[in-house]
Amino acid sequence: MSNPTSQQPLAFSDFMQVVQNAPLVSIDLIIENQAGEILLGFRRNEPAGGFWFVPGGRVLKNERLDDAFRRLTQAEIGIALPRSAGEWLGVYEHFYDTNAGRLDGFGTHYVVLAYRLRLTADQLQLPLGEQHDQYRWQQPADVLTDASVHYHSRAYFESNT
Repeated sequence: MSNPTSQQPLAFSDFMQVVQNAPLVSIDLIIENQAGEILLGFRRNEPAGGFWFVPGGRVLKNERLDDAFRRLTQAEIGIALPRSAGEWLGVYEHFYDTNAGRLDGFGTHYVVLAYRLRLTADQLQLPLGEQHDQYRWQQPADVLTDASVHYHSRAYFESNT
């Protein structure tokens, strides 16, 4: 079996063709601190722009899940972690009416692999900018009732209450 390597990111127009015609695979990180609170970032871009959302991101073409997990934890929370550090929560489907290009006529479909991580706040180096304007910690019961938290993030706590 060959050992695939990640390829260079697609040109944005090519990526939008993929979004229009195929589901994307992503990893969401449900990060819990020592107080049982959940980390949420305020999303700047679509889909789910203008909502609080758990960190996460896409798996790239030819990228193994272990490599994607390590890359995404580094990019999203500032600490590269092995996938074995996460607790498997399951597969979720996210359907959005919007897309990253804010183009009319199609939405975004994600197949999401969800993992819980238990970390202390001082272990994280949270980036501000492209994805998130700000971060906050919130109790799961409050996540469930907060309309500013995107419903796809709230879904991670619906069966756990």
